[in-house]
Amino acid sequence: MESRLRTIVKTVTWQTTGLLVMCAVAYFATGSLVVASGLALTSTAIGTVSYVLHERIWARIAWGR
Repeated sequence: MESRLRTIVKTVTWQTTGLLVMCAVAYFATGSLVVASGLALTSTAIGTVSYVLHERIWARIAWGR
């Protein structure tokens, strides 16, 4: 089973990457850094919570180990 700290570190690194990518995509789509930042931050917040829950659920499943 994976530790909670490892899950959090993986979450932060994954979401940081996603934040940068989403900000770039949203900027090219909208042309506005303010709108792009808002979209990227909202997406990152939702994604972070979803990822942590997903990882913690899968950490309890023994299938495939």
